[in-house]
Amino acid sequence: MKYKLLTDETKVHNGVTLYRIQSLKDFSDVKSGDKGGWIEKESNLSQYDNAWIYEKAMVYGNAIVYRDAKVYGNAKIYDNAKIYDNATVYDKARVYNYARVYGTADVYGNAKVLGNAEVYRDAEVYGNLEVSWHWQ
Repeated sequence: MKYKLLTDETKVHNGVTLYRIQSLKDFSDVKSGDKGGWIEKESNLSQYDNAWIYEKAMVYGNAIVYRDAKVYGNAKIYDNAKIYDNATVYDKARVYNYARVYGTADVYGNAKVLGNAEVYRDAEVYGNLEVSWHWQ
């Protein structure tokens, strides 16, 4: 196990109880004892690899962050979104529905990635840009 849920540090966001995470060991740029961001349940953040959720960032619903991905700032990842590989999502960015961000992609600013959209490789989505794709 690389982190635990702090059951005494919770917040409610859109009717969902979120728990602050705390590292149980050193990995990547995270030290044992560091407090991270907020998740609804353990399945939102892999217990393996170097993925981490920092600061005020929130991950909930069936969303997951894994491999070496990082989510920080005031970013929110939710619904069935997946953030993985070396991707980063930060600032006030939102990734939701069934969207995927992976590779070395960055999503930041007030950007939104939603629907069935995929942002990958070296792509950057930022500012007030919205990337969406919906199956018909």
